[in-house]
Amino acid sequence: HAHTIAPVLDHPLLEGRRLYSIHIKNMAFRIRQSKYRHIYADQPKVDNCWTGFRLCTATGEQQYIKASAKYFAVSLAGGGGPVAICSVDQPGRFEPGTSPILGGHSGNVLDFDWNPFDDSMIATGSADCSIKVWSIPDDWAPIDSGGNAKGGTSIDESKALIELTGHRKKVTLVRFHPTASYVLASTSADLTIKVWDVESGEEISTCDAHGDLIQDFVWDHNGEKIASSCKDKNVRIINPRTGEVTATIEKAHDGSKSVKVYFVGDDSSHLVSVGFNKQSSREIKLWNLDDLSKPKETLKLDSASGAFVPLYDYDTKVLYLAGKGDGNIRYFEIDVEADKAPYIHALSEFRSTKPGKGYCTLPKRGLNIMDCETARILKLTPGAIEPLSFTVPRKSDAFQDDIFPDTNSLTPAHSAEEWVSGSAKEPVKTSLNPKLAKNNNGASSGGMKKPSSLKVQLAEANARIRYLEDKLKAASIDF
Repeated sequence: HAHTIAPVLDHPLLEGRRLYSIHIKNMAFRIRQSKYRHIYADQPKVDNCWTGFRLCTATGEQQYIKASAKYFAVSLAGGGGPVAICSVDQPGRFEPGTSPILGGHSGNVLDFDWNPFDDSMIATGSADCSIKVWSIPDDWAPIDSGGNAKGGTSIDESKALIELTGHRKKVTLVRFHPTASYVLASTSADLTIKVWDVESGEEISTCDAHGDLIQDFVWDHNGEKIASSCKDKNVRIINPRTGEVTATIEKAHDGSKSVKVYFVGDDSSHLVSVGFNKQSSREIKLWNLDDLSKPKETLKLDSASGAFVPLYDYDTKVLYLAGKGDGNIRYFEIDVEADKAPYIHALSEFRSTKPGKGYCTLPKRGLNIMDCETARILKLTPGAIEPLSFTVPRKSDAFQDDIFPDTNSLTPAHSAEEWVSGSAKEPVKTSLNPKLAKNNNGASSGGMKKPSSLKVQLAEANARIRYLEDKLKAASIDF
């Protein structure tokens, strides 16, 4: 029998199969382990979406939609720069003319940002060259619990907490500081990036080193650096306290279309840029801030034409890439600590045929943690706003601490004044475990007062001091 079997084992087809099975076994050992490998999102039901918006037609580099853990905002068509503000928990039909709006500018609102320490405070940047800061009232509800439009009092310009003026042309992007209270950065068609103390209304710094339109800018995780991308193809690292450029990546991407940037890694030691190569293919590049002479890794993606909106989750190290005009959202895990490339690992993608105009994520505090929802992306389409819930499949009902590390809390690490003076602090963290979480519900901090009311308080305090000093003098007491 031995003689008859031996020749069969030597058959080239069987040998090929044997080698292939060894190859597959070796591959199996090399598959990278990741807790987020099976993240998925389903297309939401129509009942869970928001409809009825007549969207502003102004185009630009902005995301078009942004959310706090409580509300989201989108710009609407019409005079006075109207903005729709809706509760993230109450889907339904918004009705222009019935539902209340925020309308306090004389030009379109091009971008806005929510205060990371107050889910009801929003800054708006407008084509009228100004930035205004607003507080949304606690009873704000443009859509009722049945999903129908509800009337109410709109917010007009008299309700602005403060107006920041200093840009000479339209304000295109605004971003709150991630760790200091009431610090905001903005950019404008006047080619500057300004950093503001929102409470005093004063400028902290201006960066005027850009020779062309600024396409994007972003704070690092603790607000010590700003990275910007520009039509001149250079990416700049900026000291936000002084406005000085501290490093430059010349020609980060060869293509002429928009480049977006994001700091990644635990300590913002790396930068991701997404743009286009010479052949107009979309690509991701990973840069180590210690050596910006060449990218640490380049990943070519596809040849679609829309600029990417990168949404990075510092807690899970997952980068969600959604292209303007794309239906799909793909996601990658970025491991800057790995010994060698690849550092960018494709996880999967959410597929849809509906093109998106804008995208944003909700803060972790707004997620259904016990359903293992690790991200929620609001996708703005021409007809609706869709909530995409990204979930890690788990069978247990317990809190999953391995996929929900502590996240940024509603407590600022320092004041604007302390930060300007050089204070550098990590974000204050909070547990996402519902049993341990404190003050994660985004209750309005109610902290910021209008400068006019501060002047009144100061005048009252000074009058009181004079009165008390007179009393002390009358009693012959030294002070």
